[in-house]
Amino acid sequence: MSDKSKSDKVRQFTIASDDDGVRLDRWFKRNLPQIGFATVSRWARTGQIRVDGKRAKPEDRLVTGQVLRVPPGGEQKSRASKPRRELTADEVAEAKAMVIKQTQSAIILNKPPGLATQGGSKTHKHVDGLLDAFAEGDEPRPRLVHRLDKDTSGVLLVARTPGSAASFSKRFSGRSARKVYWALVVGVPDVKEGTIDAPLAKQPGTGGEKMHVDEEGGQPAKTRYRVVDQAGKSAAWVELEPLTGRTHQLRVHLAAIGHPIVGDGKYGGQDAFLTGSISRKMHLHARRLVIEAPEGGKIDVTAELPEHFAASMEQLGFDQSLSKAKPLTYEQPGTTRAEKKQAARAHAKQYRKTRRGERRSRGGGKPGARKSAIRTSGRGRRK
Repeated sequence: MSDKSKSDKVRQFTIASDDDGVRLDRWFKRNLPQIGFATVSRWARTGQIRVDGKRAKPEDRLVTGQVLRVPPGGEQKSRASKPRRELTADEVAEAKAMVIKQTQSAIILNKPPGLATQGGSKTHKHVDGLLDAFAEGDEPRPRLVHRLDKDTSGVLLVARTPGSAASFSKRFSGRSARKVYWALVVGVPDVKEGTIDAPLAKQPGTGGEKMHVDEEGGQPAKTRYRVVDQAGKSAAWVELEPLTGRTHQLRVHLAAIGHPIVGDGKYGGQDAFLTGSISRKMHLHARRLVIEAPEGGKIDVTAELPEHFAASMEQLGFDQSLSKAKPLTYEQPGTTRAEKKQAARAHAKQYRKTRRGERRSRGGGKPGARKSAIRTSGRGRRK
């Protein structure tokens, strides 16, 4: 949206690319929410709304570059948005220090650990409360389109306009956005690369604050993972790509296979903490995001590790250059369809051999029956 002017005069707006294809009534809901549907319908019926000089109906779809004429007035005071909060100089500086990249449609932040994404009953400081630092004059307030846990750091995308928010939300909900996380975990997974397939549900008695694996009533949840490096048998550096977006998915999945994220006492208990000088903070970081932009092309950003995570990597002898943080499920250039099928058959054959070995060694009635219910498929040496 562009070309804003005062509401006591006729206004003209040029339809932006992130509003391409949207219905006229939906455009008003996105960009002028203080004008109700009844008013929009009345204006359309009486010919006061014009698109490129022609009468328009509420259900008509707009095209990038068209000029929309909006008559003066129409605001409903009861639906007006809340006034913006005045931020302190320190808050503005804090918000702008998080910025990794800015584009026409998005502001990409590197969220520090310990800062909540949104507010709550006992949470007064959060990213959402700092977004007014990026809105000047009559510009729309940026909007969150996805979230990170309070103690998870890394890439957080914020949409600049209502239209781009809708576009990005569609990418996230449709799973076309690719996210790669880094984590340090306790111990070393036997299967070095694979998929954790374990349905998740809210854990009873926790007020929805905690999730658990629920094979019967849980929602489908899948996580791709790859062990990048290991420090003996005490810890491993793992890359993760969530294929679904359940609450606390990565944390629950890793704890469920017996390798909780370092510092995640909520799901790993005391076993989630390493001895020595390794930080007790959670070691989960949204390292990279690749997502299509409304204006075309891709947004591809990488977030640097927070101080405690980087220090732990160094202490454990992990070299960050070993990983390029590529999405694990991306197809590699030059791979033909036949090669993909051949790789899939080899993968399945290796997985069947692994499972046969597990069944022989497991026997019956031994501890760990609950763990065996978690479906983990993959490849790699077992130790």
